[in-house]
Amino acid sequence: MQIVIVTGLSGAGKSTALRALEDVEFFCVDNIPVPMVSALVERMAQEGDFDKLAIAIDSRQRRHLLAWREQLTTLRGAGHRLEVLFLEANDEVLLRRFSETRRRHPLSGDDLADGVRRDREVMTELRQGAALVDTSNLNMHQLKAIIQDRYARQGRLAVTMVSFGFKHGLPVEFNLVFDVRFLPNPYFEASLTHRDGRDPEVARYVFASGEGMQMVEHIERLLRFALPHFQSEGKLYVTIAVGCTGGRHRSVAVIEELRRRLAGEWDILVRHRDVDRGE
Repeated sequence: MQIVIVTGLSGAGKSTALRALEDVEFFCVDNIPVPMVSALVERMAQEGDFDKLAIAIDSRQRRHLLAWREQLTTLRGAGHRLEVLFLEANDEVLLRRFSETRRRHPLSGDDLADGVRRDREVMTELRQGAALVDTSNLNMHQLKAIIQDRYARQGRLAVTMVSFGFKHGLPVEFNLVFDVRFLPNPYFEASLTHRDGRDPEVARYVFASGEGMQMVEHIERLLRFALPHFQSEGKLYVTIAVGCTGGRHRSVAVIEELRRRLAGEWDILVRHRDVDRGE
């Protein structure tokens, strides 16, 4: 069986991840006691009705978590394809999410911050060796897309490419960021200023001097080197950000050219954050 153990910090998105897996035909079980996990898997494998299983486990189990390593050893010894997916977020985001939803943290009494701290301590063992997803800067729709890209497409790394304007601020989420403000700027050409980098005329202007295409080639070589290593480290998604002044012309053209070069090898999602805001 293909088994995904969905775990992590309370408030980091386990329920969203479980629903996303259910949508791609995983049979999902929420918070079964850890000592019972291998027995459940064995029973389902014998019946043969399901070949994909997702099990959510969190700190509500407390003392049952002591059986965690034993259960992993049993499952792997039985030959199942097993991955542990650990969802986390920073303390500020977790506190905000619980405050906004008015839900009680499972490990807190009257002190929400203490519950978040204790949760992080309790879940340290399950985090070791897991595939990590930091949901601090993801909404539920983005998290769902990442999970489904991962498990509906046989584990390929999901690569998001974002164009942006520095004057509007750096994106909160990125693994690599590139500054292309040194390239020729179509904003100062009357015939191009109201178009954007998806327009072939704008792209030709950006790349006409040769420096733009050289920059793309340098980024492409770096990504071809780095992306396989990101994937081998267990990352589910990587965000590449390219910025110019306003995020309308140069960064957009560079992102579109990178998409054209790499789309056949990676699952690429492109987002032009500031394309409608202008220079």
